[in-house]
Amino acid sequence: MEGPLDWRQADWRRRFRSAILRWYRRHARDLPWRRQATPYAVWISEIMLQQTQVETVKPYFARFMAEFPNVASLAKADEQDVLRLWEGLGYYRRARQLHAAARVVVDQHGGVFPEDSQSVSGLPGIGRYTMGAILSIALDHRQPILEANTIRLFSRLIGFRGDPTSQEGQQRLWEFAEQILPRKHVGQFNQALMEVGSLVCQVRDPQCASCPVRARCAAFAGGLQATIPLAKKKRYEEVAEAALVVAKKGSVLLRQHTGEERWTGLWDFPRLTLPGPNGEKSQRQQAARLLLSAIPMETGIGVSTPRWMKQIKYGVTRFRITLECFAADAVDGRLKRSGAKLRWVKLQELDDIPTNTTGRKIARLCQQR
Repeated sequence: MEGPLDWRQADWRRRFRSAILRWYRRHARDLPWRRQATPYAVWISEIMLQQTQVETVKPYFARFMAEFPNVASLAKADEQDVLRLWEGLGYYRRARQLHAAARVVVDQHGGVFPEDSQSVSGLPGIGRYTMGAILSIALDHRQPILEANTIRLFSRLIGFRGDPTSQEGQQRLWEFAEQILPRKHVGQFNQALMEVGSLVCQVRDPQCASCPVRARCAAFAGGLQATIPLAKKKRYEEVAEAALVVAKKGSVLLRQHTGEERWTGLWDFPRLTLPGPNGEKSQRQQAARLLLSAIPMETGIGVSTPRWMKQIKYGVTRFRITLECFAADAVDGRLKRSGAKLRWVKLQELDDIPTNTTGRKIARLCQQR
């Protein structure tokens, strides 16, 4: 490939950088983490933005920074408080790693966020992209970035038709990301790349007419925007679950998820996975029978016949889950003291307990009733 579409040519890279930065200075969104681009603030925002939309992150970022304005305050916080503040963002492993990394910064770096790539990459939950984003955006270090928006933008720019997540794809796209970096204004440049990817070079219906670099785009030249990057087929697995609200004198029974479970560290109503999807009525009957026998064995608390409350449908990664929610009264027994943590929580105290999204919905339903 030669001429205006050959990114290996110095003139291509020079014109590309100029066009991207010029566009960004006119169209950059006013985002809260851009107003205080310290390594700490950029770190928090980048972790929150992983697999999460910008508009969703904004209020979480504001609340998080108000509660934990610096790495020292985050490090000394209780993990349960961090999880409660994170509640609703999902992918809770991010919050636990964030908390663990803050403690490493305090213990090993004197409470000052490190400014070299090796130390930053050594922190829990920080990979090559996050390291590059923190150091380039906050400190203007010459570090490349590669994330969802730039993967799409770069694939179209160079006309890469293969799988961008494959070893070959990653190698080619990281090479491109490194080669196009400017000598200065690296932070602005990297943010401009992500901004163009997010606002212009969209997954569906890319806004090529308003793209500042369409003249340098191989996909645009070949009319291949709809097929680049190569899309992976998503396959979802249907799962049926049942949850039980066990009530006793104005309190409900909660169980804390263990380290090997999906929502480690979060509290939830006792739940189980059902053997398989049946008809809706028979599935609920089956769920009630299983809860009646399984919950006493797990918790030590005997319960009355479960009463159906509500059905909740939700998705987690590749799973599409139908959750049948039931309620029952505690009738006898004492909490087991081995295995998963169990506790009684008063209804008015549920708001202070970190739980997952469906757990919060069930808690609200209990409080309303």
